Amino acid sequence: MARINDNFLKLKAGYLFPEIARRVNAYTTANPDAAKKLIRCGIGDVTEPLPESVRQAMHDAVDEQGNRETFRGYGPEQGYDFLREAIAENQFKEVGISADEIFISDGSKCDTGNILDIFGPGNKIAITDPVYPVYVDTNVMAGNTGDADSNGAYEGLVYLPCTAENQFVPAIPEEKVDLIYLCYPNNPTGATATRDQLEAWVKYARENKAIILYDAAYEAFVQESDVPKSIFEIEGAKECAMEFRSFSKNGGFTGVRCAYVIIPKALKGTTEDGTEVPIHQLWSRRHSTKFNGASYPVQRGAAAVFSEQGKKEVADLIEHYMGNAKLLREACEKLGLQVFGGINAPYVWVGCPESVDSWGMFDRMLEEANVVITPGAGFGAAGEGYFRISAFNSRENVEEVCRRIAENLG
Repeated sequence: MARINDNFLKLKAGYLFPEIARRVNAYTTANPDAAKKLIRCGIGDVTEPLPESVRQAMHDAVDEQGNRETFRGYGPEQGYDFLREAIAENQFKEVGISADEIFISDGSKCDTGNILDIFGPGNKIAITDPVYPVYVDTNVMAGNTGDADSNGAYEGLVYLPCTAENQFVPAIPEEKVDLIYLCYPNNPTGATATRDQLEAWVKYARENKAIILYDAAYEAFVQESDVPKSIFEIEGAKECAMEFRSFSKNGGFTGVRCAYVIIPKALKGTTEDGTEVPIHQLWSRRHSTKFNGASYPVQRGAAAVFSEQGKKEVADLIEHYMGNAKLLREACEKLGLQVFGGINAPYVWVGCPESVDSWGMFDRMLEEANVVITPGAGFGAAGEGYFRISAFNSRENVEEVCRRIAENLG
């Protein structure tokens, strides 16, 4: 009989969002009338249509595929030059990232999991708590952890508590770690890290020869000019960090699929005998072996995000979602709840009312308000006592959610 990967059996229950879907489906099956009124503010999925410039570029690319003279088959696994160069010019010109340090993919979720392929056993891994569950679960699958305890914390991971007291930016660990997951603007809390805080992390990583896995999927939502959008704004980061970015939330590509990871050529890891090896060449080899590249029409659509029309359309989308976030923040603040995020990120992180835990809050919002939110405990032990509301929705739906919040939590 074929042997399975036993590490999968360590995983606790279901992945957070399928578990939410299971509970919602069970409730709506039992309450068909409620299903008609349900508003989903849980999973961070966009709702507004793809920008016109993106759609037109994809239409044109599909037409090219219908002509023998312009047809394209397999593309470069690392991504077409036209997209990599557009990203370098529009996103990283000031920090000196070159086009060949950018790798195109079909999603940041995939990249943050797949990156573990190039790291060996024995690394000490630091993860923020609360955390985007993919970081934890992919390490469990890869065999980088022991079993989980009663709180869901896995043996072998170094958890970095993010609390209201530290504004959801963790303290530098006292012990030495090798891989560090950071996500800012943060999912789920909506918090941001200051330049001084990121400088401290880069300093720590360089001193300890650690690598920062920096998830900047929500950088386009930053509204305040003094908040860094990229880890590479920090001097020395090219020697100790890689960065993950996505078109999912800014360009509405959740169903189209396109993202990219930046791996500077100066970033290195070591072999078992201590030999230094560039991470760039390892990821390029992995990418070429296990990935055939994002499709040509999708990459043309992604490049259109950086056209003049595309930039305006994306700015309009950001303004819409951040307007939603402002309304949700204000609705929760009016009830006297603790509220975080929603200023530089499309997520609002809210303290539960007294004596209600986060899954209890999920059930209450589902059953009493017919609104789906995300329980904080699903993001880790430090998320208990909070819930996350996503601003990805229509304005009409958000206004209705605000009304239901006032009615059911007031």
